[in-house]
Amino acid sequence: MRILMIGDVVGKGGRKTLSTLLPDLIEEQKINFVIAQGENSAGGFGITKKTSREFFDCGVDVITSGNHIWDKPDIFEELDVIDSKILRPNNYPKTKPGTGIFFNNEIIVINLMGSVWMGEIESPFDSISSILDELPNVPIFIDFHAEATSEKAALAWYLDGRISALVGTHTHVPTSDNKILPNGTGFVSDLGMVGGKNSILGMDKDASINRFFNGKRSRMNPVEKGDMVFNSVLIEIDKSNKKTKSITRLDREIHI
Repeated sequence: MRILMIGDVVGKGGRKTLSTLLPDLIEEQKINFVIAQGENSAGGFGITKKTSREFFDCGVDVITSGNHIWDKPDIFEELDVIDSKILRPNNYPKTKPGTGIFFNNEIIVINLMGSVWMGEIESPFDSISSILDELPNVPIFIDFHAEATSEKAALAWYLDGRISALVGTHTHVPTSDNKILPNGTGFVSDLGMVGGKNSILGMDKDASINRFFNGKRSRMNPVEKGDMVFNSVLIEIDKSNKKTKSITRLDREIHI
């Protein structure tokens, strides 16, 4: 079983990069299931019904998210659909729309958010512990949307052997620490992003630089044209024991 997990897709440029590269990658790499982080896909902040359809149309099976999931109320109705393939972090209060778990007969995808430097939220450790023993016996993949590398690593080690893989998202910076933990759980601190190469986290670099000079929060716009990066990891699972056989970076660059 070959699973592709794709980093934060940023704005129109990221969506164009995704739709250009993903269909061929699915065929070339014989990918069985695609999970993509979509919380920055609509103008850099949030996700909408329209942008989510673009994901699904090019081959994404499940969209995960994070702290920006609430930026575009247009998506709330889609989050509440039965068996929704658009997830919000599962450790948000149950009163919020949607769920953080997708499952079928072959795979479970869980979306969690970190509690370090990410605002007030239930502990992701408590959240996953409360549900893990009740889940079906199929491969489990977690998108852990978190700021602190230490928190991502700690959760991966805590779950080693009980889930198939945990990947970090949120920083938009791809890390090279992809590895298989001793009991068979695949891990990487951050998938990276899909967006402008000559940018700051996918956003116009001049606006970001100016913030550090004057402290003023001006509007941030995603880079839409030029050199683009596509960051992801390809995870191969042994279906007999649900453990990771390999976890490799799958990164591409194109010009749009």
